[in-house]
Amino acid sequence: MSASALESGIKFTDTRSVLNVHGVALLTLSFQTLGIIYSDIGTSPLYVLNGIWPADGPVPSKEDVLGGISAIIWALTILPLIKYVLICLHFGTTEGEGGTYALFQGLFPPAHKDFEADRTLTGDSFRKFSLDTPSAKLPQKLWWPLLVLSLFGTSLTLADGVFTPAVSVTSAVSGIAVAKESVAGDVTPISIGFLVFVFLLQSFGTSFLAYIFAPVTFIWLALLASTGIVNIVSYPGIFRAFDPSRAVMLFVRTRDYDLLAGILLCVTGCEALFANLGQFNMASIQISFTCFVYPSLILAYLGQGARLITDGENVLSNIFYQTIPGKHQGPLFWVLYVFAILATLIASQALITASFSLIQQLINMRNLPAFRMVYTSEKIQGQVYIPAVNWTLMVIIIIVVAAFKSSTALTNAYGFAVATVMLTTTLLIALQFKYVKGLPALLGIAFFLVFGFFDGLFWGAAVKKVPKGAWVPLMIGIILLSAMLFWTWAKRLEDDFDGSTRRNLRHIIVSRDEDPELQIGLDPEKHEEPNVDATSVETTVEDDGASGIQKPIQYYVLDGCDSLVDIRARPGTPHLKPLARIPTCAVFHKLTTGRGVPHAFISFIRQWPALPEVVIFLSVRVLHTARIPPADRYVVSKTRSIQGFYGVTYYLGFRDDFDVQMNEIIDRICAIEERVDPQGCAPLLKQIRCKADKNCSVPHYIVKSKKISGGKIAAVRNWFRSLLIEEIYYRLMVMFPETVNWFGSAQE
Repeated sequence: MSASALESGIKFTDTRSVLNVHGVALLTLSFQTLGIIYSDIGTSPLYVLNGIWPADGPVPSKEDVLGGISAIIWALTILPLIKYVLICLHFGTTEGEGGTYALFQGLFPPAHKDFEADRTLTGDSFRKFSLDTPSAKLPQKLWWPLLVLSLFGTSLTLADGVFTPAVSVTSAVSGIAVAKESVAGDVTPISIGFLVFVFLLQSFGTSFLAYIFAPVTFIWLALLASTGIVNIVSYPGIFRAFDPSRAVMLFVRTRDYDLLAGILLCVTGCEALFANLGQFNMASIQISFTCFVYPSLILAYLGQGARLITDGENVLSNIFYQTIPGKHQGPLFWVLYVFAILATLIASQALITASFSLIQQLINMRNLPAFRMVYTSEKIQGQVYIPAVNWTLMVIIIIVVAAFKSSTALTNAYGFAVATVMLTTTLLIALQFKYVKGLPALLGIAFFLVFGFFDGLFWGAAVKKVPKGAWVPLMIGIILLSAMLFWTWAKRLEDDFDGSTRRNLRHIIVSRDEDPELQIGLDPEKHEEPNVDATSVETTVEDDGASGIQKPIQYYVLDGCDSLVDIRARPGTPHLKPLARIPTCAVFHKLTTGRGVPHAFISFIRQWPALPEVVIFLSVRVLHTARIPPADRYVVSKTRSIQGFYGVTYYLGFRDDFDVQMNEIIDRICAIEERVDPQGCAPLLKQIRCKADKNCSVPHYIVKSKKISGGKIAAVRNWFRSLLIEEIYYRLMVMFPETVNWFGSAQE
């Protein structure tokens, strides 16, 4: 690390710290959560009661209403409050991320990235690179099954991100039909117009939208609580709904299991509480939900239940709008209508933002192509905007709204994804009790039995809706899961290839004096030279005795051998091919972390037996810091064994723009050479600067499918594998290069 980096206190690490704020800053963050997380669950009163008792159905009895409101109250208490807010938020990653995939990362932590190894070209480079990590909490044989489970949960959360905006906005806009039935047919185009507006706002960033949306959501929830209190006065006996036996007796009396599918709608959006953890932090979510959101929703549902008991058929057609206190279509009606529209637009934000957060996790863990991510906050790396995801979601949601045409049809498709994600989360957290938190296994079993029971009840009711429309989010989830599994499989093949073909630079390029055997007979297991810093570099040079200019040593590439070890096994054959030194500077990019030189370099020198006089292996690492001072961005190491080889790491903050300055790198290389040989370095420095003016960047390797020999089955397998890897994966890899997030990452 450079001296300037040490002096400035910059710590280069591959882990992100959890956002930790207190006092006024915590209260401000808690207020911001209102504008991002809760509008989904906060707009559920618009449609939950009509989801239980449809407008074209019979009027429920007083006991049925008490039972239904009791089921809603205890569903909100058991799942969002106790399970998610009080328990699940403690199971985020060490970097503060939430969601089902974050739970998988806890069970199988990603391998630590050693940035120093990027510049190590002559160390032990034979250890196979893999995404598997020795710190896994569970046996590696469970890696794929649990990955599939977690990715399926994540896929359904993303599918939920399609239906949440569709259901919320159409339910709110449908309220206009209460006032003017003539415009009921225009609900779909109006809803689409509002949704397009929401997606156009996404590029402004989470923090900006939170400041704009939070006051609206605050007023909306305050209005719900206020109208709930007024409505409760019409029937105070509604407080008997706090007795959980009322909910149990509802199902015993009616034997209508399908009622649970409607009750499930009151907890839609609770997964967003966990999935959006990376956008905020645990304390802010706990404070806002427990102190404000939860009591406001309880009061709203109690008030609606009270009016349904007293007014019955008069309010059943649209329970939310018909139970607004005051004169029909009076001022309060239109105030609530306007805020319902605004709140449902904001409700769309909860799952849109959660989708960005989840996609960010998947990209970072190499489960999806590297879509361009725009970081919109100087403090919170989890606050991102992903243009490709934003516009794709918008198109799919518009198609869904246009296809289903009504909020009633949409609610039939809504809920299945939520129930499945909740069940998946319960299973993964039960495993984390023992294997991550180190708590007794009985606690994990108890957690799974208790919350798995409630999740299972809702899931069973939601499954019955699959033929009625819930097959759509299921189909979307399966398509997303297939894409993620395909990319994970192909990317692991590439990473394993990259790790297995990394080579110790001294094992493929050698120099020889009069006795070549003296140079190539070394035991590579005992004579590896690590990279050295600028104070201890030694170089071997020849002097022509006249001009005083250093003459480079003649180097050779091992021809036909993978390493020095292979030479002894094949005596009597020429294994050394001379390498001409080209008067230029070549830059090889190292995309994955690890020691040794990449396969691209090995292929280059074996195909064109020539060695540039200055060779730079460049690694670009984006750190979990918003900005890196220019003086600390470059760390350079010189390879002692071979003249003119350097390892360079270019460090970026997640809000910095990619801008590699070759002059800066060359200046640092020259500074190293000056410290190595202060007296005789002048001719060498002149050569380095001259060659740097003729630099070229060498591309990465081309991905090819490995063929196997055999009969017809092998031929079919080779064709199918070639189709997946060469025609699909490679083309996508070119379209979405990992370097995309080195450019234009900042949002000003």
